[in-house]
Amino acid sequence: MSKRRQSQRSRPKARVRADGSTANGQRPRPEAASSAAKGQAEAKTKATAKATATVGGKSTASAAAASARAAASDAPPVPAGNRPDFAAIFANPSFRRSLWLLNAGVIGLLLSQGIPHDYGFLELGALFTLSVYDLALAMLGLALGAAMAETRRDFAAVVGVFLAVLVVMLTFFDPIFRVILSSPLGEVLYLIAPTAVMLTGASLWLTGRYRQWAVMLAAAVVAFAFSLFVGLDDIGVGLIDFAFGTVLSALWLVLAPALMLRHFRGPWLRIPSRIVGSWLVVIGIIVLVSLYVPMPLKAPALPDPSQPDGGAIELQIPDDGSAPTLNGEVLDLEGAAEPQAPGAPSSPSEPSAPAEPAPAQTTPPKP
Repeated sequence: MSKRRQSQRSRPKARVRADGSTANGQRPRPEAASSAAKGQAEAKTKATAKATATVGGKSTASAAAASARAAASDAPPVPAGNRPDFAAIFANPSFRRSLWLLNAGVIGLLLSQGIPHDYGFLELGALFTLSVYDLALAMLGLALGAAMAETRRDFAAVVGVFLAVLVVMLTFFDPIFRVILSSPLGEVLYLIAPTAVMLTGASLWLTGRYRQWAVMLAAAVVAFAFSLFVGLDDIGVGLIDFAFGTVLSALWLVLAPALMLRHFRGPWLRIPSRIVGSWLVVIGIIVLVSLYVPMPLKAPALPDPSQPDGGAIELQIPDDGSAPTLNGEVLDLEGAAEPQAPGAPSSPSEPSAPAEPAPAQTTPPKP
């Protein structure tokens, strides 16, 4: 028998009891056994609690993630940057209606200028609004300012102020204009139109509530300036059709572009509005400066001192029907007539006198 087998046989076999102690050892005392059992129970309880906490944490995290995914699915998608959703805008029925309103005015203008016809007073009034080009551009600026309004109430306020001032001024133009002439404003009426254009351009540079109040003020000034152009026209307020055409055309210039551009409002619209505002300010300055530049006068040429009588020209036409004289020289009017072609019959301007008969020669009788 080898030493290895002897060592294995010499080792006492340990039997494990139910309480975890070995048979070859001493039995644990009751106090020690109870404390060991309590320790094992506490260890199992902690392990179970940790496992439960882990499972509970995972379930809570998964529930939170699920709720976040549900909330993300319910929320509208965030657009990339400030780019508007053109597909949704073009599919909007209100945008299509505003586009039809804008196209109707443009098509009507093209047909009016392309088809020869007799213009009515309503059509003349509509075309008169477009002839005042500086105020027409100011109305387009008002349309852009109204399109950037934050609420529908602000949008309606801009259009309402413009229409109210225009209608009141055209309805009571004569008494209002007499009051204006008697006031200091009557001396600077020519400054109202360029001021309205520059005020409209400056209002587009503002933001928030300041822009809203500035656009409303510009709408009132533009309407007041345009009413002066209509009222001082020959057939301005005298004919209802003409005045109604001007109001209708001006309202279309403000309302139609504003309704269409309102679907594109957003932070990205600020830069184009400021560009348009700068143009309007420059146009107003140009119009204002042109009012103070004197118009060129077509004066006759100065006399030449080297010519006789200092270059003066003296034309005398006698009353007796004789030939006129230029600087004392008789003008040959007969030689200035156009030469006629040979053989062409002359058109007699005056009836020719009949030729006198030649005297008859009588022969004396022979003796």
